[in-house]
Amino acid sequence: MAKAVQKITLSPSRDIPFNKLVLSQSNVRRVKAGVPIEQLAESIAQRTLLQSLNVRAVVDGEGNETGMFEVPAGGRRYRALELLVKQKRMAKTQAVPCVVREGGIAEDDSLAENDERVGLHPLDQFRAFKILSDAGLSEEDIAARHFVTPAIVKQRLRLASASPKLHEVYAEDGMTLEQLMAFSVTADHARQEQVWESVSRSGYDEPYQIRRTLTEATVRASDRRACFVGVEAYEQAGGRVERDLFEDDGGGWLQDVALLDRLVNEKLAAEAETIAKEGWKWISVAVGFPYGPIAASESLRANPPISPPRSRRPLLCSIPSRPSSNSTTRMRTNCLMKSISGSAKSKRP
Repeated sequence: MAKAVQKITLSPSRDIPFNKLVLSQSNVRRVKAGVPIEQLAESIAQRTLLQSLNVRAVVDGEGNETGMFEVPAGGRRYRALELLVKQKRMAKTQAVPCVVREGGIAEDDSLAENDERVGLHPLDQFRAFKILSDAGLSEEDIAARHFVTPAIVKQRLRLASASPKLHEVYAEDGMTLEQLMAFSVTADHARQEQVWESVSRSGYDEPYQIRRTLTEATVRASDRRACFVGVEAYEQAGGRVERDLFEDDGGGWLQDVALLDRLVNEKLAAEAETIAKEGWKWISVAVGFPYGPIAASESLRANPPISPPRSRRPLLCSIPSRPSSNSTTRMRTNCLMKSISGSAKSKRP
């Protein structure tokens, strides 16, 4: 005949006034660690007490209960409640939910409660922040409620928005956190998955290699074309800029290269029209010119104003590598004049 399995009995719970509780010397936590008591107190003030205290009845020398209860497990929560009482934000007679333990060893209970606690996986935290954001909380609200900076919230929300397939790989330890961060430079899930498939097979899966692959078809904000047009103007025209929230990205990457090139050509054409009014007979504009014409030409100063040139001296204009803030000066200081006949460098007329 099979032996009957003995059923366990859980310890009873009850509400006990705070002023009937005292810290126990059996609490094994001695070194301060984790969230500061002040932050824990604020969390309790916002959400009330989320986890009961573990208590034992205090008895006198004859073994009779005194009506007081000691707290061997939950000391930090007790101190946070005590702080709220001192701040007069909670009544000292406030009922506190407690689990009343009998038997066993108090130190064993305290040790088990701390040893068996498991922190959230980072991915669970990212997803939880995303749920709060979807519920209408701003990044500032989330930061205030969880005692982090808005920048950290922004980073975690970015990681939460990565491809679900990458999340699965990360959850199974197939990808490091640094690699997942690298993938966050783009919001394109299909592209993220494609690059992961490639780098995971090739072995070129260092974070910097992932970033480089994901941004190879984009233009850096420090590129001379982006500087010439201006990132703000590019965005106003409907262009998108992806930013790296985990490393210095130099202003990010412009995603719509065709749009950027169109804006560059339009601005160059407008600058050329302005310069043509000064009397130049021939002007050619481009993002860049071959080395030959540039090497055989000389730069003209913007000040004093350029005088109308001789009719057979063409003006070639290109975008400088490091444009200045004034667009007209940019064009003029990079205007290269060369004789059509190929004669020696000409001087200003």
